[in-house]
Amino acid sequence: MTTATRSARLGLRATPDQEAVLRRAAEVAHKSLTEFILDSACRAAEQTLLDQRLFIASPAQGQALLDLLDQAPADNPGLRALFARKAPWETA
Repeated sequence: MTTATRSARLGLRATPDQEAVLRRAAEVAHKSLTEFILDSACRAAEQTLLDQRLFIASPAQGQALLDLLDQAPADNPGLRALFARKAPWETA
């Protein structure tokens, strides 16, 4: 991301020890302090969001889910009627 495309300003406060660690890590990574903090924060944010979408199941739970998916669907007259109608964008 280039600085020309950045428009939002974020502010934060850190202890002197936290700042020193962040500055040293940024130097080691050959990044500016801002780049390092943004990259690190975005990685952590993406992981947090992914953790909300991914769940781990035991082998027994996984097999139970597969068994449910393999079952024939229950009869649903309303759904059958919906699919029998023409879509609004289809010509008559």
